[in-house]
Amino acid sequence: MADQPEILVVDDDSELCELLTELLGQEGYDVESVGDGRAGLSRAQAKGFAVVVLDIMLPSLGGFEVLTRLRQGTPDQNAEVPVIMLTAKGEDVDRIVGLNLGADDYLPKPFNPRELVARVRALHRRAGGKRQASTPALVVDDIEILPSARLVRVRGSDVDLTTAEYDLLLVLVQHAGTVVARDDLARLVLGRRISAQDRAIDMHVSNLRKKLGDGPHGERIKTVRNAGYILAKGGG
Repeated sequence: MADQPEILVVDDDSELCELLTELLGQEGYDVESVGDGRAGLSRAQAKGFAVVVLDIMLPSLGGFEVLTRLRQGTPDQNAEVPVIMLTAKGEDVDRIVGLNLGADDYLPKPFNPRELVARVRALHRRAGGKRQASTPALVVDDIEILPSARLVRVRGSDVDLTTAEYDLLLVLVQHAGTVVARDDLARLVLGRRISAQDRAIDMHVSNLRKKLGDGPHGERIKTVRNAGYILAKGGG
């Protein structure tokens, strides 16, 4: 069907690609798979995919470089497409680097393919399913969020955020001045529970802080030890 959301899988494991094509197809997705990093980047930039699943270890161009070039592109090159990175099991540095480069989520290999399908479905739902034209703008100090366009402005200038970063900021703005538990952020932003060792939320907070910069009253997003995070407002 022409209106099926499309997923790009960039991985040189042909058997995995075939399995994901079958499983994602059962969920109503149309899947295109590419086994080469350079070709994967070209396809991701040329077509409006709903989600990109990107392996780190790829021929011709590694996954980190693919992600870097993708995020450095223009909106017409689909620079903000949601990306799930496939990382090596136990390699925490790969996950941290991937999140720092703009990945929305990650999954260590080997993994249950149905877990990846669930991650894709959750990320696609968050990226495209929350746009409501009637939702008014949300403003906290010099931060403005336009939910209908998933647009963020700071001091009047647009700020480019990944899907996960946008969702994280939206939750914090909606609860500005109130501590939001780390577990609640994981559930609302990533659509899953996280362990104490899972740094995904912490890395997204760190990246968001860098992109937003300091606010009128100093640090915008404050860490509350053993509790969670809070978006300060009005000097709070």
